[in-house]
Amino acid sequence: MATRLEQKMAALKAVGKKGIFIYITVGAPDFETSIRAVKEAEKHGADVIEVGLPFSDPMADGPVIQGSSVRALKNGVTLEKELEFVREVRKFSDIPLIGMGYINPIYHRGLEASVVAFKEAGLDGFIIPDLPHEESGDMRAICAKHDFHLAEFITPGTTPERMQETCKGATGFIYCVSNNGVTGVKKIDYSTIGKVCAQARSFTDTPLAVGFGIGSPEAAVDAAAHADAVIVGSAVVGRLMEDRFDDAMHLIGSMREALDEAYSK
Repeated sequence: MATRLEQKMAALKAVGKKGIFIYITVGAPDFETSIRAVKEAEKHGADVIEVGLPFSDPMADGPVIQGSSVRALKNGVTLEKELEFVREVRKFSDIPLIGMGYINPIYHRGLEASVVAFKEAGLDGFIIPDLPHEESGDMRAICAKHDFHLAEFITPGTTPERMQETCKGATGFIYCVSNNGVTGVKKIDYSTIGKVCAQARSFTDTPLAVGFGIGSPEAAVDAAAHADAVIVGSAVVGRLMEDRFDDAMHLIGSMREALDEAYSK
């Protein structure tokens, strides 16, 4: 049986729509607001929620998401609180939820114990930027056993040989990092990652999602030209951290509108 994520991506493809993944940090600016943000993001057009699992050393994240992690940790967010977050979301939504976190807390609890706990709570998979493909064999096997996605990454620097290796067993979606750097809104030439995406298509049918740098409807449209979905993090998290909740939701809605205008059948 297809997972929530697989069903969502297939449904989008069937009508020619591009997906929007929205990153929301658990517990930032506070727990209640992060829950509300999921509910409202879905209403404004989000297809998938990337659940930010705060960590003290988020090496793939830029200043905005780093700051949200610090706030969340100060607010007392722990792994148990993250599980509570997922369970709360599942009370009102069936939207795909993908946890974006780091290997240290997962390893500390136990790889399989973490997958089982988050799957039972209602999470659909993990994105773990500091777990390279070459070191992820155990985790990939555990995720496969539990029908739980583990996102693979490709970047502008990925060689064709490594791309073929990472793509061949990928499920759910492949995270296409648009530039060499950390998360954050910036001006990017998406044709670079576009060439990488085009190459990846020769190795896999798994959906491709472009992330890093997308902060406007125009950028979303540019990035989506090369992939099946876009991932938006800092632009939304920054507004939430600045108590600009309505602005964050307006941004999601305007991205949805721009993508549908540009790409829907």
